[in-house]
Amino acid sequence: MLRCAVLGDPIAHSLSPVLHRAGYAATGLDWEYDAVRVPEVEFTDFVRGLDGGWRGLSLTMPLKRKALGLAGSVTARAALAAAANTLLLEDGVVVLADNTDLPGAAAAVRERYDGPVRTATVLGGGATAASTGLAMVDLGATSVRLLVRSPDRATEAADAIAAHPSGPSVEVGSLADSAVAGDVVVSTIPAAAQDEGLVARCAEVPVVFEVIYDPWPTPIAASAGDRVLVSGLDLLAHQAVLQFELFTGVPGPLDVMRSAGAAELAERHRA
Repeated sequence: MLRCAVLGDPIAHSLSPVLHRAGYAATGLDWEYDAVRVPEVEFTDFVRGLDGGWRGLSLTMPLKRKALGLAGSVTARAALAAAANTLLLEDGVVVLADNTDLPGAAAAVRERYDGPVRTATVLGGGATAASTGLAMVDLGATSVRLLVRSPDRATEAADAIAAHPSGPSVEVGSLADSAVAGDVVVSTIPAAAQDEGLVARCAEVPVVFEVIYDPWPTPIAASAGDRVLVSGLDLLAHQAVLQFELFTGVPGPLDVMRSAGAAELAERHRA
């Protein structure tokens, strides 16, 4: 039996085990997938201590940037994002670091919206902001604005997006008062940071992409109304399907995995 897991700190909230296990059940794979709390300071030793029974690791913050140094090979998209959310193992050795957040975000948007993506605003400046910003550029954006509390905290994300081969323009503004404009607004910030003023500034953007899935809806998601809304569960499912196939060699069942996640969230909210 081969093993996979999602690592992070904290990690108890993660839906990844629910999605991947549902995929295993649907495809007849006798695999294990767990959530393991691994603090950043223990991450390298944990990964290097894994045996040949391990096949894949999904990563949350704060591990995504540190993961790049553990792999024998790094995909172009992980290198571009300067972060990996996926590690593939063979015989206990990390052979590949990948970033499925980037193509997963692009696929999640395209599932809900087939219109043009010329400009985008991303709220936040961390690794997820870099990945989703790059995804918007992959969809056609030539201009991306990052809105953050502290501009110096967005340097890595801004540099990663600007390094995209298409050469987009990247601007860093203030989360507190800068305008929110474009074809898509992507929120990567906590629900608690989404005050009334920020929600109001997002009101004219036609596509709302909220990467959080719990709590749901966030203030920004709740304000979407009849606009296009791409959810954090959409992102999680699309990137998980890509991880599933990378780990197992079997196409991931998107609808089954997303439905399992939705059912789990509904159960948590009833509890």
